[in-house]
Amino acid sequence: MFYRENGQFKTSYRADQQIFPIAQDKWAILAIVAFAAIGIPLLVDEYLFRAILIPFLILSMAALGVNILVGYCGQISLGSGAFMAVGAYMAYNTYIRIDGMPLIVALLSGGFFATLVGLVFGIPSLRVKGLYLAVATLAAQFFCDWAFLRIGWFTNNNASGSVSVSNLNVLGWTINTPMEKYLFCLAFLVVFGVLAKNLVRGAIGREWMAIRDMDVAASVIGIRPMYAKLSAFAVSSFIIGVAGGLWGFIHLGSWEPAAFSIDRSFQLLFMVIIGGMGSIMGSFFGAAFIVVLPIFLNQILPWLGSLVGLSVSTAAVSHTEFMIFGALIVWFLIVEPHGLAKLWSIGKQKLRLWPFPH
Repeated sequence: MFYRENGQFKTSYRADQQIFPIAQDKWAILAIVAFAAIGIPLLVDEYLFRAILIPFLILSMAALGVNILVGYCGQISLGSGAFMAVGAYMAYNTYIRIDGMPLIVALLSGGFFATLVGLVFGIPSLRVKGLYLAVATLAAQFFCDWAFLRIGWFTNNNASGSVSVSNLNVLGWTINTPMEKYLFCLAFLVVFGVLAKNLVRGAIGREWMAIRDMDVAASVIGIRPMYAKLSAFAVSSFIIGVAGGLWGFIHLGSWEPAAFSIDRSFQLLFMVIIGGMGSIMGSFFGAAFIVVLPIFLNQILPWLGSLVGLSVSTAAVSHTEFMIFGALIVWFLIVEPHGLAKLWSIGKQKLRLWPFPH
């Protein structure tokens, strides 16, 4: 009975169009954000920050960008890792080459340059789609891998080919400990999550979904396919680029092009598929699943093997992880194409009907 909208009357258009039509949803999200900002730093140790929470926050943000392009606009992309790399390397170059460059501005500049690259490789979407567009975006991955490996300017002519950053601070706040890094990433994720949610609810979001459902019909009713597709590439690449900067600056500290290989692109795509395409919440579910599952398997498989007298190697755990990923992707595509977000939505709907299910 506590999760219903009975008695929650909307007296204005603005109230009717708010992000959370049910007050319980709004208070639940606010409670989760408050717990993430206050409760988790008091309860979690350094290992959980480094191994789970910080990667989860950054990959959730990257999955938001991929979901805007793939889930909301229907444009298949296999170049997400390349856009993350552009964001990381360009943020690095603006940070070290411009004296006094603020950290946040450097990260946003990485997103800006990723936007430019995304627009260039998004141009083929005006003529091709489906697998052909996937191949075009895959070219971005290979091109960026080559550029960051062979062109010395991107790595500040470092002979090893790797780059590193240190002494990060924002307005006098030194970002050094895992907890500080976690809070910094959390702030970025909250801001970009709210912006993404409002974008997909607005006019531009409806244009993206119209292009996704049927681009010919969308053009007939006055939606410009070029503007809708390129804007989706631009917004998606910007968010992914900023996430790439966070991945390099905050999570890794030092990195090389292999950190943003094609495996990263597939990982982000798997997050969207498993979490739920066309769902902001699905981006968080998918990132949580991808981050937590390997750690869970590393712990549970050797324990299960010991129960039956078998020794499970690290390689076996890694292979099992890939098999489970593949099986789950196939299962979700067949049984529930909208992923974990749809299951969450069904659960909420049943909760609204409880204790009198129809």
